[in-house]
Amino acid sequence: MTSSDSFAHLHVHTEYSMLDGAARIGDLMDEVARQGMPAVAMTDHGTMFGAYEFWKAATSRGVNPIIGLEAYLTPGTHRTDKTRVSFGDGSGDDVSGAGAYTHLTLWAENTEGMHNLFRLASLASLEGYYFKPRMDRELLETYHHGIIATTGCPSGEVQTRLRLGQYDEAKRVAGEMAELFGPENYFVEVMDHGLGIEQQVRAELIQLARELDLPLVATNDSHYTHASDSTAHEALLCVQSGSTLDDPKRFKFDSDQFYIKSAAEMRELFADIPEACDNTVAIAERVSVTFDESANYMPEFPVDSGDSVQDAFERAVAEGLSSRYPEGIPEAVQARADYEIGVINDMGFASYFLVVADFITWAKDNGIRVGPGRGSGAGSMAAYAMRITELDPIEHGLLFERFLNPDRVSMPDFDVDFDERRRGEVIRYVSDKYGDDRVAQIVTFGTIKAKQALKDASRVLGYPFGMGEKLTKAMPPSVMGKDIPLSGLTDPEHERYKEAADFRTLLESDPDAAKVYPVAKGLENLKRQWGVHAAGVIMSRAPLLEVIPIMRREQDGQIVTQFDFPTCEALGLVKMDFLALRNLTIIDDALDNIELTQGHRPALEELTLDDEATYALLSRGDTLGVFQLDGGPMRSLLKLLRPERFADISAVLALYRPGPMGADSHTNYALRKNGQQPITPLHPELAEALEPILGETYGLIVYQEQVMEIAQKLAGYTLASADLLRRAMGKKKKEELDIQFEAFQSGMRANGYSDDAIQTLWDILVPFSDYAFNKAHSAAYGVLSYWTGYLKAHYPAEYMAALLTSVGDDKDKSAIYLNECRRMKISVLPPDVNESEVNFAAIDGSIRFGLGAVRNVGHAVVDHIKTARDTEGVFTDFHDFVAKVPAAVLNRRTVESLIKAGAFDQLGNTRRSLAEIHESVVDQAVRQKRAEEHGDVGFDFDSLLATDDTPAAPKIINLPEWSKRELLALERDMLGLYVSDHPLSGLEIGLAEHADMTVAQLLESELEDGATVTVAGLLTQVNHRVARASGNPYGQLAIEDFSGELQVMCLGKAYTEHQNLLVADGIVAIRGRVQHRDDQVTLHAQAVRSLDLQPQESRRWEGPFVLQVPEHHATVEVLTELQQALANHPGETDVHLRLVTADRARVFQLTPQVDVSANLIADVKAILGRDCVTTANATAPQASSVAAR
Repeated sequence: MTSSDSFAHLHVHTEYSMLDGAARIGDLMDEVARQGMPAVAMTDHGTMFGAYEFWKAATSRGVNPIIGLEAYLTPGTHRTDKTRVSFGDGSGDDVSGAGAYTHLTLWAENTEGMHNLFRLASLASLEGYYFKPRMDRELLETYHHGIIATTGCPSGEVQTRLRLGQYDEAKRVAGEMAELFGPENYFVEVMDHGLGIEQQVRAELIQLARELDLPLVATNDSHYTHASDSTAHEALLCVQSGSTLDDPKRFKFDSDQFYIKSAAEMRELFADIPEACDNTVAIAERVSVTFDESANYMPEFPVDSGDSVQDAFERAVAEGLSSRYPEGIPEAVQARADYEIGVINDMGFASYFLVVADFITWAKDNGIRVGPGRGSGAGSMAAYAMRITELDPIEHGLLFERFLNPDRVSMPDFDVDFDERRRGEVIRYVSDKYGDDRVAQIVTFGTIKAKQALKDASRVLGYPFGMGEKLTKAMPPSVMGKDIPLSGLTDPEHERYKEAADFRTLLESDPDAAKVYPVAKGLENLKRQWGVHAAGVIMSRAPLLEVIPIMRREQDGQIVTQFDFPTCEALGLVKMDFLALRNLTIIDDALDNIELTQGHRPALEELTLDDEATYALLSRGDTLGVFQLDGGPMRSLLKLLRPERFADISAVLALYRPGPMGADSHTNYALRKNGQQPITPLHPELAEALEPILGETYGLIVYQEQVMEIAQKLAGYTLASADLLRRAMGKKKKEELDIQFEAFQSGMRANGYSDDAIQTLWDILVPFSDYAFNKAHSAAYGVLSYWTGYLKAHYPAEYMAALLTSVGDDKDKSAIYLNECRRMKISVLPPDVNESEVNFAAIDGSIRFGLGAVRNVGHAVVDHIKTARDTEGVFTDFHDFVAKVPAAVLNRRTVESLIKAGAFDQLGNTRRSLAEIHESVVDQAVRQKRAEEHGDVGFDFDSLLATDDTPAAPKIINLPEWSKRELLALERDMLGLYVSDHPLSGLEIGLAEHADMTVAQLLESELEDGATVTVAGLLTQVNHRVARASGNPYGQLAIEDFSGELQVMCLGKAYTEHQNLLVADGIVAIRGRVQHRDDQVTLHAQAVRSLDLQPQESRRWEGPFVLQVPEHHATVEVLTELQQALANHPGETDVHLRLVTADRARVFQLTPQVDVSANLIADVKAILGRDCVTTANATAPQASSVAAR
């Protein structure tokens, strides 16, 4: 293709022009390459998000990448000036953005120009943001070198002035810009999409170019790649504006010509000015930009003159080892440290270690709790010495090569957890010490995923919500959190095609679904919005403006990169992960509580990992609120496993994930650990060799490190090469695996192993690598699990108070933990003005609700109450309270809320009494306090003769208290929870008998959509409604038990038959189908039963506790788990197990006697099934035998 018939697209919006550009970079480059075009530009709106990805994709296809920007330019004002400007009458033809900005097209001619574009885009955001990131003439004058510019699109200043009839002004602006950039670098841009707004000024643009002797350039304002993508682009614009395609007022493009047209199409459009097309090729030939992928911007740790970073690092490790091992550094430890120092210095990472240790040390010195480590970094002895981590890597069998591989140079990556409330302080310290201009948080990009694309497409096409739901439910289930792509649903070549038969049937049978599908495919994986990485922070030795584009987040002023982490890393920038971990906040609050109640503060870092009470708590599964061990299925696994050593905690964290659980490794580990399953070697020939590696995990491969050690010990690999083998196994590339197998086989043969043993081991290792876990991470997080378990075991009230504080804004979690307190026999008391703090506090083995949790009571009010209490003494009665606290506390609504929440219960009056009188008491106190503030008090002679006219404080008449139901309803309204009591108190066992599981168990269960389950509890919300479309009545319900609240829909026949039972505060059992929607679990009712339960506070379970189960279900594993569950509930009631077959039933008396409770019933139902609990009277006569077991 010659230059006379070629063309280069220079005005292209990629997917990074979010919810506006629909050109996926890969598809775009494929099309440009297919058409044989020499180059293509990216000119996204205001940002440079995709510049590196665009450059990489273009160069890989032999296309010259032109890095550009459609910039926002202030309308003649300074970038900091937010004055809106009109060039004319302010009509629709006037300045864009209601007078805030015009547009300008810019391209980088060379690498210097590209970095100037980065600076312009950055400073436009940092200094000029007003609706959009705006640059001004001043910035252009400073950073125009290496940049080619144009008059821009119809929103550019030149075209805007032409539209308004201001030809001379347009000519002046163009002349000034040509002078600024240079006449050879400033082009008059012409477009033709068949729009009137373009045709209106085209002749004058050409005239202006002739008069100023400026070159013309033709562009197509491309927003999608193919002409057929226009529908998807229209849908994308509807997603952006929240409208539908049939809305005549929606934001839309008035043409379908915004695609990558062929050179022939473009030259036909501009046949009258062929030089405009020729110039696109001329510009492409001028442009050459490159990214430096060999750069290294590792942050520099400051050292004294004459010192070196390497020497400082070695000293830090030596001093750390002396501190860690005060009685002498073991030889193995010193050897490991020396080896690591050599590798780290050779790789040039000494400064990195010093920087990480620096901010961790600063955090600890300033009372900010830091996690014990996470990720593979816990395998470093140098990190342990420098107190970056808190786990001895040799003692726990952690490998340095899993973190830094000397055979594969890659950036180190320490992930550091901080107290979530104070993480920002650490980032601030880093910014202050290493330079504000060298530290930034990292951008992330949210894409439209497959299911969301179906929902979005359904909505913009005008279909009801149910259409999107129907389509997403027909999709195959997610695998490891990933959905099948929409194209794979109808692509026979896709590996999961067969699973999508239901979806294809729906497309064939439902014409509306068939309309949604292609639109959804067009939306899938397009960028939806940008966000900020939850933890990542970039630190650079050079100012970031010299390396990449950055921006400011408007909400909080946070500086953020415009490139995502993979791009930053490819360009030599280093990420530090500053993670906010709520559990560290809980730990610190618990330690504060312990210090207040016990007078000492446990040093968790000094604990040995062998506390019996902690392991007993874990073995009972009493781990609600314990880090990583909180969920119901995990608690069941712990009961089966019965951890006795720290290695068990590490293993359970590694095994409780989809991969190992799919292979039943978690259950096998538990059974082998307790001698209920034989430990079988992977191959008889390998038993002895593998014992040192797999012995602690009972012959099972659990960790990635074990794969590495197997390769080292059996096949002669170094640990570094074993890490490369592990990575190759994970990637599953056949060519690479074949090469690795030859080396693996050769090494094992050299050590005398047979081919059968080699093949058997290889066939186990390769699939295992899919889900092998990093031991360094599970061990490091296991420390946090141990610490939180230790605190719950030894300081239950203090720990649970901290836990409740942490979930104060989550009503569901608060209900679960409040119920756990009841189970633990810890009283949770209502707030109290004399005892409560802002948050939950432990007092004499009980927990006092925090005043800050009371509705309408802010932290400032609590601070005033505490100050008055501390300075003037405890409040003796209600009048004393209003006299001592400042007027800021005495807001009627605030005081009323405190009354209803029970905060004055200890002062001698009923809540009802104070509610009746509080307004007059408060009003009088406020008047008096204001008078005192204005000086209307003091001594005067008239007062000697005057009588005391000060009105007496209203007398409080102690009225009888509200009914229990009304009292609790008000309490729940103020606190979000029932605290002093619960309407269901005394009904625990009755509810457990009628329910398959508690609400909390249902919410955290893995039941699939459509599964049937029964819950029982109190109807806290009942709304009877009529559907607008059909006119059918239905009910919206909320049912609550002791563990939480669940939303229930009651429709159709179920509503018609049971609506008379749907009464607020009614106690019912509801059977229904589980439904998952938007991460919420709801129940669709099928049947409702009213429960007539009597309180059982003083009555024990009558007769034996009888469990019934089909005999074939009573396996050794099931009975072992049952025995353990019964042992966790010791009491005085006999247990009978009734084994049932088709023609007989046998009853056995089990050894442990139990305390029958709702928790016990829930536990045995989880093991034996929902119908396992029966009554003694129903089963005793049928027993064929009774035997002790």
